[in-house]
Amino acid sequence: MITRYSRPGMAGIWTEEAKLQRWLDVELAVCRAWSRRGVVPAEDLARIEATAAFTVERTREIEKTTNHDVVAFLTDVAENVGPASRWVHYGMTSSDVLDTGLAIAMAQSGRILIEEQAALTQALKARALEHRDTLCVGRTHGVHAEPTTFGLRLAGFAFESRRNEERLRRAHEQIAFGKLSGAVGTYAMLDPGIEAEVMLELGLSCEPVATQVIPRDRHAEVVTSMAVAASGLERLAIEVRHLQRTEVREAEEAFTKGQKGSSAMPHKRNPITAERISGLARVIRGNSVAAIEDVALWHERDISHSSVERIILPDSYTLLDYLLATTRRLVEGLVVRPDRMKEVLASSHGLVFSQRVLLGLVEEGLTREEAYAAVQRNAMRAWDEGVALQGLLAADPEVAARIAPDRLASFFDPSHHLRHVDEVMERVAAL
Repeated sequence: MITRYSRPGMAGIWTEEAKLQRWLDVELAVCRAWSRRGVVPAEDLARIEATAAFTVERTREIEKTTNHDVVAFLTDVAENVGPASRWVHYGMTSSDVLDTGLAIAMAQSGRILIEEQAALTQALKARALEHRDTLCVGRTHGVHAEPTTFGLRLAGFAFESRRNEERLRRAHEQIAFGKLSGAVGTYAMLDPGIEAEVMLELGLSCEPVATQVIPRDRHAEVVTSMAVAASGLERLAIEVRHLQRTEVREAEEAFTKGQKGSSAMPHKRNPITAERISGLARVIRGNSVAAIEDVALWHERDISHSSVERIILPDSYTLLDYLLATTRRLVEGLVVRPDRMKEVLASSHGLVFSQRVLLGLVEEGLTREEAYAAVQRNAMRAWDEGVALQGLLAADPEVAARIAPDRLASFFDPSHHLRHVDEVMERVAAL
């Protein structure tokens, strides 16, 4: 991933240097397990542990000849260790080190993502509680529906973020599996006991049944969980983009001192952060398709997944880490305009209270169809003529015959719609 969308902590896990170090960690753990069984002499193990080293540059240079990355790495290590290097990779196949090292990287990366997702949950919780009573209009299909509060709107995003914490945690629990079962998973040159010892040392579980590789449904589950998390971030970003439109302007991104919105138009304050979140979420969703395609491999193994994973795994982790941190900053800095929200709510002439009137007429004896027709014909006039729905209903003989003016006025009080908000906010406070 390009540095523009990378943060150092996550990016550091996916460097070539870090990858080869994980390979070496796996190889050394296996050497120690063999030594405990008396296969690797103590003096050879000491030599291996003291001198085993590599450089990215030398490994790449060797790979130009071998056309095999693990063999190149092992050759590089052997050049530093000398004769004792005969025990390095003893009984192993390439995927033993590749997939086990990859599991370590994904487990490490997952911990960062879960921490960042949890931080976003708390940021959303804080803003939701802050605006628990901030009245605004709720929209369905982008059209005014009924009153709500901005805090209640943010509460939905907070709970979605919590669900994504749980998804990411579950996905990374099931990816923390390594394997040392050899070329076709039969433990022909190693035994399950060594595998168990090594995985315990590395903080992984043992893959119950591996072929030559860890089954790729595990990896697909991780990337699809990241795609779902990214989609949640985009849903929030789209909300901000809509609310920042000039004709709405209920909320907007923070605009920092010295920031410029346009090279041509000095007045512009654009939702560029939210737009960036929307765009980059598409990349992770696209990567999830590739991860699913990687599940179906030939027989015990082919390498059609390998080239794909070199791209989609580092990029997806790095992007989601960046997106989570960016979205949290967006939420924390979001400028909310309660007065404008009230103006927008009032701009649809009381239409948002139509259901209350409908049910009031039903309570007074009209059928639902009759009540709906009475309210709708006045609502359409309010839309078309730009006049208050309450006044039109009060002048409608069918409605006036059923509902007294003071009761009709009570139907246009938004407090009725918000009377259960506190109950919902108790759930938010418990997050």
